[in-house]
Amino acid sequence: MKSKRILAIVLSAILMIGSLVGCGNNAPSSTGTANESNASTAGENPAAAGDEGKVYFFNFKPEQDEAYQAIAAEYTEKTGVPVKVVTAAAGTYEQQLRSEIAKKDAPTIFQINGPVGYASWKQYTADLSGSEIYKHLADKSLAITEGDGVYGIPFAIEGYGIIVNNKIMQAYFAMSGAKATSLESINTFAKLKEVVEDMQAKKAELGLDGVFASTSLMPGEDWRWQTHLSNVPLYYEFQSSGADLSDPAATAKISFQYNEKFKNIFDLYLNNSTVAPTMTGSKSVNDSMAEFALGKAAMVQNGNWAYGQISGVEGNVVSAEDVRFLPIYVGMDSESNQGLCIGTENFFCINKNASEADQKASLDFLNWLYTSEEGKAHVTKDLGFIAPFDSFTDKDKPADPLGQQVMEWSANSNIKNVPWNFTIYPSQQFKDEFGSNLLLYAQGQMEWKAVVDAMVSSWAAEKAATAQ
Repeated sequence: MKSKRILAIVLSAILMIGSLVGCGNNAPSSTGTANESNASTAGENPAAAGDEGKVYFFNFKPEQDEAYQAIAAEYTEKTGVPVKVVTAAAGTYEQQLRSEIAKKDAPTIFQINGPVGYASWKQYTADLSGSEIYKHLADKSLAITEGDGVYGIPFAIEGYGIIVNNKIMQAYFAMSGAKATSLESINTFAKLKEVVEDMQAKKAELGLDGVFASTSLMPGEDWRWQTHLSNVPLYYEFQSSGADLSDPAATAKISFQYNEKFKNIFDLYLNNSTVAPTMTGSKSVNDSMAEFALGKAAMVQNGNWAYGQISGVEGNVVSAEDVRFLPIYVGMDSESNQGLCIGTENFFCINKNASEADQKASLDFLNWLYTSEEGKAHVTKDLGFIAPFDSFTDKDKPADPLGQQVMEWSANSNIKNVPWNFTIYPSQQFKDEFGSNLLLYAQGQMEWKAVVDAMVSSWAAEKAATAQ
């Protein structure tokens, strides 16, 4: 784990060598089924011998399934190498991977979400220290390592915050009595709250159902809150304590010191939304993004990966130039120079139990995707990733506005972006329990103190369990 300062240096270095491009999000675990599609294997390519292996990529990002299927088909047509992509249904990745990895025809490429994910799947991860894709990683310290081995390679730098529809905001700023005159003037929680509550009072005049899109607390759809939102106050807690995030003992317990700061922004979301708090348990991320895309809401918390969801909604009314980011302000002192939450938790792994031919084929596929001109175009335009490899140059910058803004916030030396510390969260069980309790709180069935106590207790218990 890295401090904010180190992450800022890493991102700046990546930008300096022109290696960035834009990405998506990791869904949490629940139950469900996978969507399976086999890439076409028509057409033999002399360059690809029949015994050179095959690729089975198990993907955890449902919103990118269509793009990966097209990429797989193109690669197979080009090389003759069979590429199968199976995508886990939202919230089911861990369970589905356990099932798939045990099969005779197991995934050859799978994904983990950082050191905690590596601890769960290390018995299946091949050493990638000699691979071409690792050689192209701009900052080798971003990889998941143990000893001299490299077992997980990050494939995206991502950022998240509060996405806003600037057209609606400009309409509000022009109103008599508006509490702000520009997005730039909204740089603290106090100002954000003042603006949001005033906009909510004027929602009919603005043509809104609510300022914020619905808070998705349906099981398996709550990762924006139990993981991404909680990262902000926990980042400040770790900063306050001076915890060494690379030392498991230093993060074995938390106090949720700034839980009231979490409550500040969470309540703001709940109470100024398109739906009543009691309805949040029936809402998915897709519901929330559709509300934003259709102009029913002016703001929504999500990351740069969400632009594809916004632009892909039928009837979308939000133009690219009007999609902007605000940081997630929670009421900390001196937060006016706080930036977005920027980091990575997505890592490719190669199944070491796959045949040597299949491992090679899988690495060749990843190398093509991240170093060839055709592959890089898919990464940038279709997947929307900000890729941390030196094969990406200035011309490979992300095409979408949110990816571009992540790069801009990353390059701003006057801003302190918040790193992704949730790679050290103890387990998916911890996240799920916290999310479930947040729903009970939203529905008025659980007091906030009980939510906090349960969260702190669950963290300690899950950390202890994973340490055994």
